Amino acid sequence: MQWETVIGLEIHAQLATQSKIFSGSATTFGAEPNTQASLVDLGMPGTLPVLNAEAVRMACKFGLAIDAEIAPKNVFARKNYFYPDLPKGYQTSQMDHPIVGKGYLDITLEDGSTRRIGITRAHLEEDAGKSLHEDFHGMSGIDLNRAGTPLLEIVSEPDIRSAKEAVAYVKAIHALVRYLGICDGNMAEGSLRCDCNVSVRPKGQAEFGTRAEIKNVNSFRFIEKAINHEVQRQIELIEDGGKVVQETRLYDPNKDETRSMRSKEEANDYRYFPCPDLLPVVIEQSFLDEVRASLPELPVQKRERFEREFGLSAYDADVLAASRELADYFEQVNATCSDAKLAANWVMGELSSLLNKEALEIEQSPVSAEQLGGMILRIKDDTISGKIAKMVFEAMAAGEGSADEIIEKKGLKQVTDSGAIESMLDEVLAANAEQVEQYRASDEAKRGKMFGFFVGQAMKASKGKANPGQVNQLLKKKLEG
Repeated sequence: MQWETVIGLEIHAQLATQSKIFSGSATTFGAEPNTQASLVDLGMPGTLPVLNAEAVRMACKFGLAIDAEIAPKNVFARKNYFYPDLPKGYQTSQMDHPIVGKGYLDITLEDGSTRRIGITRAHLEEDAGKSLHEDFHGMSGIDLNRAGTPLLEIVSEPDIRSAKEAVAYVKAIHALVRYLGICDGNMAEGSLRCDCNVSVRPKGQAEFGTRAEIKNVNSFRFIEKAINHEVQRQIELIEDGGKVVQETRLYDPNKDETRSMRSKEEANDYRYFPCPDLLPVVIEQSFLDEVRASLPELPVQKRERFEREFGLSAYDADVLAASRELADYFEQVNATCSDAKLAANWVMGELSSLLNKEALEIEQSPVSAEQLGGMILRIKDDTISGKIAKMVFEAMAAGEGSADEIIEKKGLKQVTDSGAIESMLDEVLAANAEQVEQYRASDEAKRGKMFGFFVGQAMKASKGKANPGQVNQLLKKKLEG
């Protein structure tokens, strides 16, 4: 039987506000446990929450960026459940009246095609604390620093049909919230987490299968692996005569498997009711107009501009626009060297390779955009060849200065004097007279292979400094002559 996978994702993005959603407590990551939890965060009697206006602004930014409906009136509710890291016994969230309604996001797949993924809603809520299970002599510790941190929960439609599509969607959301400046997207620190709702159904069947929810997956790689494992588990279970149970599961990356956590609670188990301590939030059109005016150029707009303005391929534009920081770096390189294609090649090639090798982000690059642009200028004016440029790049990465300083200090200037190159070629041909005779006696196909030998000898004799274009041109003339 052929099976179809159906996936819906719930992404929790921690909003990059300076304080929590209902209190003035700090949201800095990595503070000592329980040093950033106020009486409001703990739900102490007599305390009242005050809504953080910046969290509302950030939610509206996201809603406008996905072309969604922004609710003119939205209401906070209490979601009641008992868990050790939830000090109040309820989570303040939004249920029936979320701030962001239906929208969509277009994603680009590996084959270059695009798909539109519907977004059901995005609502504001407070984060819970964190249970710590290490170094407590068999007990668990509770850190409430995270309790009350503002979250935007982004719920997709069940439009995703494979693990790779799911990763492409999460990457698109990740890029978008970083472009908007509303979330740092640091998945390792839990700033962006994903719950994956996965089900399977026979190909062509209209109704959905029973879904399982995989909670809190925190890397692109693990999202793909967790979904693939869960899909396989469900198919094997059904084909063996079993039934998928609606439940919450956890992904164990060490064993590469999902395991049952608890049976899935139904929404009415949470006993939602409007929060009596918070008034409805009314969003006026003038506020939305102000937020819309503050939106930056979004990833899809940047991709289209890179193709239109710089003549880049769709692939190159997509890679460079995937991160706001990378896109800014590329544009700075291009502003220095005025050659978008060369700039794109070096940013996506040598620079990306260096950053991957050293596990660095683009903001930590040891080669600045101005330095890289300056080096590309030296390639364009024939001061250095592409091969020598790689040596110059390595020296810049090692902190040896600008391209001009390195070229001068190491004597790497390319030889472009025709007379000097001709003289060097005469010596090379004289030293390889036998191969010259073989070349001249050979047919066109064999000559092509032998020509590379002479080019190699010439570049070796010049220590890589001779202009390759001139070497090829003059060498061909001498050999044919």
